[in-house]
Amino acid sequence: MSGTGLLSGTRNILARDLTIAGRRVTDVLTTLFFFVIVVSLFPLGVGPEMATLRMIAPGILWVAALLATMLSLGRLFTADHMDGTLEQMLLSPHPLSLIVLGKVAAHWLTTGAPLVLMSPLLGLQFGLSGPLLGVLMLTLLIGTPVLSLVGAMGAALTLGLRGGGALISLLVLPLYIPVLIFGAGAVEAVASGLEAGAHLSLLGALLVLALCFGPWVTAAALRISLE
Repeated sequence: MSGTGLLSGTRNILARDLTIAGRRVTDVLTTLFFFVIVVSLFPLGVGPEMATLRMIAPGILWVAALLATMLSLGRLFTADHMDGTLEQMLLSPHPLSLIVLGKVAAHWLTTGAPLVLMSPLLGLQFGLSGPLLGVLMLTLLIGTPVLSLVGAMGAALTLGLRGGGALISLLVLPLYIPVLIFGAGAVEAVASGLEAGAHLSLLGALLVLALCFGPWVTAAALRISLE
């Protein structure tokens, strides 16, 4: 099978999942509203002191993005599992890892990308300056695909299990910690007058690592879950 043929499976799944997401706009908006509400509650609870809000903003925005992504992981494979589509994907001539890559890409486009686009508006609540908002967007642009790739592994391992949502949290949260540290750390470094290059490089390395191994591990986990 040629490279173009191999990638056609990824493209087809990506287009299919985006079409389904377009028909279920409520699911997409739920994740986005959750992100907005969680971030917006902190200024109300912490108080109007702008210096304090500016200091805690990177961590709050990143934790909220992490939780919003986790909220959406449950539906990554569940619908396909329930209607039998997932079994057909396993029988497809296309490699399952590339099919998984298409599903993760669709998940990021409908979950991570809206969070990235919304983050500057929410950052203004915390008094973040233009350069800090730019770094925040860049870290989320690099980091949220990692959250989707790593989350897909947890969703595949807990597919069909009772209490799968709680299990996903236990499996995925420890793996999210480096992304959280480097993502929030980059913004905090710029706020302190330092360079964010080291944090962004490590975040990029995590993305490359997740792209190389995430779809393969998820495909193996799906095969185990469906046995």
